[in-house]
Amino acid sequence: MTPENGTILGDDGLARPAWASVDPLLREYYDHEWGMPVRDEQGMYERISLEGFQAGLSWATILRKRPGFRAAFLDFHPESVAAFTEDDVERLMLDAGIVRNRLKIRATITNAKATIALREEGGLVDFVWSFRPETTPEPRTLGEVPTQSPESVALSKALRKKGFAFVGPTTMYALMEAVGIIDTHLVDSHRRGSSGVWA
Repeated sequence: MTPENGTILGDDGLARPAWASVDPLLREYYDHEWGMPVRDEQGMYERISLEGFQAGLSWATILRKRPGFRAAFLDFHPESVAAFTEDDVERLMLDAGIVRNRLKIRATITNAKATIALREEGGLVDFVWSFRPETTPEPRTLGEVPTQSPESVALSKALRKKGFAFVGPTTMYALMEAVGIIDTHLVDSHRRGSSGVWA
C-alpha cells in the first residue's frame, strides 16, 4: 500500500520511497548507505565517479555494476586512476562490467588528477562539504524532492574550475543527497535524520 505521502510500507513495517521498496539491492543501499556521511577522499571520489556514470541511466544499473567499477578503477584509489593512459581507456571500453562511455571514463581519470591537486587546498572532502546549506529539504512526497539547489549549482561551478568533469548541478545534487550533505529522505521514512548531520 502506498500512503498519500509517497512512501511504501515494507513487509518489515518500515516506510521507504517507491524507488527503494522493490529491488532488494536498492532497498539495501537505501537502508544502509544512501544519505550517510562520506568523509574520506577515496569514498568521495568514488561517489563523484559513480554519480557521473549514472547521468542518463538508472541508479540501479550503476549499483549492480559497482563491483565491476571498483575492479576496473582499482577501488577508486586516486593515484592509481590518475596514472591511467589512453591504453587503459581502450581497455575499459571493452569491459562489460562497467558503463562503457568514453567521455565518462576519461572524466573519471581527469577527476582523479583533480582530486590529487585539491589536496593542496585542504582536500576533496572538505571542499565538497563546504557547500552544505544552512537548511535541508523536508519533503513529504517524492514530488517535493528538488533535483538541484543553489548549493549544487555553486558546487558544480567550483569543481569545474578545479578541473573536474561530469559534475553538473543535478549530478552534484544527487551527490549531496548520497553523501549526507543534505537529507532528502521523506519526512515519514524510517531513515529520516539517520545521518546525524541534520538531527
